[in-house]
Amino acid sequence: MNIIVCIKQVPETTEVKINPENNTLIREGVKSIINPFDMYAIEEAVRLKEKCDSKVTVITMGPPQAEVALREAISMGIDEGILICDRAFAGSDTWATSYTLAAAIKKIGEFGLIICGKQASDGDTAQVGPGISTHLDIPQVTYVKKIEEVKDRMLRVERMMEEGYEIIEIPLPALLTVVKEINEPRLPSLKGMMRAKQAKIITWTQKELDLDPQQIGLCGSPTQVVKIFTPAHRIPGQILKGEIPEIATQLVDLLKDEVH
Repeated sequence: MNIIVCIKQVPETTEVKINPENNTLIREGVKSIINPFDMYAIEEAVRLKEKCDSKVTVITMGPPQAEVALREAISMGIDEGILICDRAFAGSDTWATSYTLAAAIKKIGEFGLIICGKQASDGDTAQVGPGISTHLDIPQVTYVKKIEEVKDRMLRVERMMEEGYEIIEIPLPALLTVVKEINEPRLPSLKGMMRAKQAKIITWTQKELDLDPQQIGLCGSPTQVVKIFTPAHRIPGQILKGEIPEIATQLVDLLKDEVH
């Protein structure tokens, strides 16, 4: 079974700058890491590889420096890394991003399972994984905390709920988004780091993927950031004391002052 892991390189710090022209993150000069939730996706894919003798491919969409994230994934046991890189992809929202990644997965060819982290730390939308499954028209399960069994082209998983969990069985190929409860990511081995250093990273652009220009980047993004600002400092609230009629009077006075 071929397994595909989708990862994202994100800023290591929360103190990021915004490009005022297009309201996108300025990533140059900011140290980046693999999105923390994607580390669990990588680990789970490697564990499945060890059990089922699978091939695992990791893909990411980003600038040229995102190659570093792919090499780190390879050092953990991933077989192959693919970078989706083109200026035409800049400014993609979650829909355009999932469209582009889905096209890359189609180009890879036959696969049995796609694994993503539940969400990215810089966007927190949790939309790209489900978006990929929509574009590929395959079943998905989100918030997966355990893969119980892979057998006869069927997959049984535990999905985390607010209270407890539910067991879901779905046919393959399918897509999962995983949570941190699923495993503990391993550290790269020396052998893995040496292999990652020598690995050839495949790069695909818009031309290789033959994408519709109107479906990628800012043009293909139904949602766009119109304005970014820091919220005004909130004034601390008050605790009103006394009997109910007294409190009601105080509240009315405060509301009058607020209006005027």
